[in-house]
Amino acid sequence: MSVVDRFFKYVSFDTQSSETSDTTPSTEKQMNLAKALKVEMEAMGLQDISLDEHAYLMATLPANTDAKIPTIGFIAHLDTSPDMSGENVKPRMVRNYDGKEIVLNEKEKVVLSPVMFPELLGHLGEDLIVTDGTTLLGADDKAGIAEIMTAIQYLVDHPEIQHGKVRIAFNPDEEIGMGASKFDVPKFGCEWAYTMDGGDLGELEYENFNAAAAKITVKGLNVHPGYAKNKMVNAGLLAVQFAGMLPPQERPEHTEGYEGFFHLTGINGTVEEATLSYIVRDHDKNRFDQRLKLLQDTTDYLNKVYPENTVTLEIKQQYRNMREIVEPQKHIVELAENAMKALGITPLVRPIRGGTDGAQLSFKGLPCPNIFAGGLNFHGRYEWVPVQSMEKAVNVIIKIIELNK
Repeated sequence: MSVVDRFFKYVSFDTQSSETSDTTPSTEKQMNLAKALKVEMEAMGLQDISLDEHAYLMATLPANTDAKIPTIGFIAHLDTSPDMSGENVKPRMVRNYDGKEIVLNEKEKVVLSPVMFPELLGHLGEDLIVTDGTTLLGADDKAGIAEIMTAIQYLVDHPEIQHGKVRIAFNPDEEIGMGASKFDVPKFGCEWAYTMDGGDLGELEYENFNAAAAKITVKGLNVHPGYAKNKMVNAGLLAVQFAGMLPPQERPEHTEGYEGFFHLTGINGTVEEATLSYIVRDHDKNRFDQRLKLLQDTTDYLNKVYPENTVTLEIKQQYRNMREIVEPQKHIVELAENAMKALGITPLVRPIRGGTDGAQLSFKGLPCPNIFAGGLNFHGRYEWVPVQSMEKAVNVIIKIIELNK
């Protein structure tokens, strides 16, 4: 089965995760794909196949040499984003892309345009898999799953390629930040691994944001507006004031590269009570700590101007930059770089402007850089993936395994 055939099969499964669930997996439908993949693994003749009650699926491609070779792994996630429906996905192929607009849905006037998405022009002449404009595609991360399964099948079919023991794993709930929460690192049994969850061709990442979530709650005092002078404290206006005290140039829409940000993800309020929800991100640990301090300083200032405890701040640490774990073992990044170069692919080593299961896994004892899976415009109706990028990702996996000595 080709990587494209596998991809089309996997995106037929709706595996959208849920941020409101308190179970693992957060949605039972993720287990449906895990069970189908388990059947495929059994048919391939893989060993040590296990699927636990939380939808963590693992398997082994045994070594075919007596040489002492480190055991490495490849990981992808089962779920798709809660941001848009992944039900009844209807992917289609646009062959030999000509650089023009792609009409995804004529009825709803959904158009994938190189004016809005100039990345398209980097894939002229290639075959693009796109959506019908009503759902996301699911390349994040079913492209990664398809690539790993296809690479492992190739090695099963070509025993002349000598290799050490290889472990593969597919986990739930990456999109809600819980993909590594119940990942059994000792059971996986690898010296290091790679997540196949990156974007465009050549991406190789071992740095990610330090991340936290912040919730600001403002308690107001509501009295009749006709008699409010020197009495009313309007919580809604105070929430707006708080937001305005944070640097406006440090929002996601104004940042790139290594620049961190404060991102207001939600605001609700009345005169009586208001809440602000933020995510806070920065690659640099010191700057990250300074961002959290600014939130606290802003809270403290407003509590001096207004009655004490008018504003409260809750901070929840989410994940850390895996660079501090991976960089001392830079050979695992260099192995992936060398594999790409051997295949004529230019490695694009850059920081992730987001999170990854690999970050949490790295801090759990499994160093885990991230490699491109080929998809672009994740989490929405404009998501697409070039066939040629998926095929090259398959070759990168095979070459890493081949070069691992």
